[in-house]
Amino acid sequence: MKTRERILHTSLALFNELGEPNVTTLLIADELDISPGNLYYHFKSKTEILNELFSWFETSMYDILVVPESEMEIEDLWFYLHLIFENIAKFQFLYKDLVTVMAKYPHLEKKFQKILNTKRKACTLVLQRAIEQGRLHANEAEVSALTEQVILITTFWLSYSVINEGEVHDDALAKGVYQVMSVVAPFLEEERREMINALKEAYL
Repeated sequence: MKTRERILHTSLALFNELGEPNVTTLLIADELDISPGNLYYHFKSKTEILNELFSWFETSMYDILVVPESEMEIEDLWFYLHLIFENIAKFQFLYKDLVTVMAKYPHLEKKFQKILNTKRKACTLVLQRAIEQGRLHANEAEVSALTEQVILITTFWLSYSVINEGEVHDDALAKGVYQVMSVVAPFLEEERREMINALKEAYL
């Protein structure tokens, strides 16, 4: 792995472990056992490192948020949501320090808002398709409210897990997926509510 890539991967690990505000370029260089000058050759500042990591996050999130053209069964939806939570966990420093990071790097705020809007459109599309297929029964206002609840859970679940349990445990992602499914469950057919319960038993 080239030095530039090592810097990015190590920075991501440190940001996730310690929080972005607590990581300096000197700490990153020390962790890599390279000189600060070597790091500076590749990145002039921590902001440049953060920008690159955010680009990784942005690209992967947009790829995941593309809603499949095929019908999504409950198992497919569970897997789809799990991919979203996995990506959030991979870049968890953004979510655990969301307000702080966005305030410190305001140029990223609009980019993050676009990701939220893409999540919103994807969620609305999934719900509307389920209504068209007769699997979900909700009116326009309920779909809008459900969408916002899904956005809230996916955005702040990691922070809640840290506050509630002290750290992000392995089962935190599956619990997050289940919370999203639980919000939607009352609007689903009984058969599909039972499927959600079966998935809960299998994964939690």
